[in-house]
Amino acid sequence: MAAPQGEARMLIDGELVDASDGATFDNINPATEEVLGVAADATIDDVTRAVAAARRAFDTTDWSTNRDLRARCLEQLKATLEEVREELRRVIVAEAGSPVALTYVAQLDEPINAFGFWIDLAKTYEFEKDLGQIVSTGLPSRGVEVREPIGVVGAITPFNFPLMLTLNKIGPALAAGCTVVHKAAPQTPWSASILGRLIAEKTDFPPGVVNILTSSRDEIGAALVRHPDVDMITFTGSTATGRSILEGAANTVKRVHLELGGKSAAIVLDDADMMMATGFLASMACAHSGQACARHTRALIPRSKYDEVTGTLKGLFQSLRVGDPNDAQFLHGPQISSEQRDMVLQQIDRAVSEGATVAAGGGKPDYMDRGYWVEPTLLLDVDPKSLTATEEIFGPVLAVIPYDDDDEAVRIANDSIYGLSGGVWSQDEQRALSVARRIRAGTISINLSMFVHPSWPFGGYKQSGQGREGGVQGFEEFLETKVVSLPGG
Repeated sequence: MAAPQGEARMLIDGELVDASDGATFDNINPATEEVLGVAADATIDDVTRAVAAARRAFDTTDWSTNRDLRARCLEQLKATLEEVREELRRVIVAEAGSPVALTYVAQLDEPINAFGFWIDLAKTYEFEKDLGQIVSTGLPSRGVEVREPIGVVGAITPFNFPLMLTLNKIGPALAAGCTVVHKAAPQTPWSASILGRLIAEKTDFPPGVVNILTSSRDEIGAALVRHPDVDMITFTGSTATGRSILEGAANTVKRVHLELGGKSAAIVLDDADMMMATGFLASMACAHSGQACARHTRALIPRSKYDEVTGTLKGLFQSLRVGDPNDAQFLHGPQISSEQRDMVLQQIDRAVSEGATVAAGGGKPDYMDRGYWVEPTLLLDVDPKSLTATEEIFGPVLAVIPYDDDDEAVRIANDSIYGLSGGVWSQDEQRALSVARRIRAGTISINLSMFVHPSWPFGGYKQSGQGREGGVQGFEEFLETKVVSLPGG
């Protein structure tokens, strides 16, 4: 695969610019530890400029009311993304460490193809609805419900699926008529800065409607969250950071949409197709080196089938190997950074201290001499109350927990601060559906099914977030509701 071509500039107020102080930071390939190039290192002054531009574009142009303009600009962006798809593929593999095979699905191709959903909503959504006639305090009145864009949106995304998550946020926000300041993850700046270049050079978006910042400085995200001219924050990332965002947004009482962490449980019932279930669990736990919030990281196995299932899982995990993300045979890439790799290895060591057994993996692969790699790791006999079973491990680790009956399995699955995802495996679909309805999580897959699609709402219960991304519900996250009453007849 050809070397990726990056973009070192940011998009602010319609122009591609350097950081206000000229600073840059290195963009590092996590598979090789090589420096790919640099990105602009935004400052607080850059945040101020970007928010001012977005505020002006929302308040003084017709962007928020001109549906034809919004649809045309979004169509231009989708067409441009399709034209440079292969360039983006190279960038995502290089800076995110994503296996190239995943770029043909969730990392790249599917989000680009699905962008049309937001274009259709920009054209067809009913922003006004007749509420009919009422009589209140003796006055006959008729009402109109008006849905209006919320205003300036601050969008903050993580490193694991950089382009997909960016499109999932700016797509509905822009289709709804909002303006956006997007802050990209420091580990994957080019996925965002290239998007900024495409918007500046290939579309008719008015200046200030979309602003894209790249930065390695921790204070940039906090400044965006706290800015009084930002009306809404949409964030995907860890639960710990989500709590900080809620605190930072409280002073201005801005709307906050959060898609946070997970510790999702897959309940394998005693009548499941065990070969199908184990194959899926192993691949899902380790794909993209386990760097996905909605993956199933706790496997709940009936005690009556425990030895059989864990034996199969052990063989599967021992057969998994990591390798060059550019090679389509590998679905397991590196961790995004040395810090993330070391954290995962520390969590595996902690699991052993808590009594779990490492049945496969557990360390760095000795056949990879460069990059931030962790072996696919299978942990058996995990205590459901342990930190290993309750805290998110953002790495290729599957924790296996035995249970006695369906009721206990549901209790274990729900005994978590998280509620993002989950799964049920059974050859009896009605039984599986009955168990799924008892799991406190935002998305549940039964057997081989997929729960993510742009037309379906996605999000979590409990400390896995608030609000939904995707579907009409996700679009309406970016709208305010106004009721206008008129004299009735």
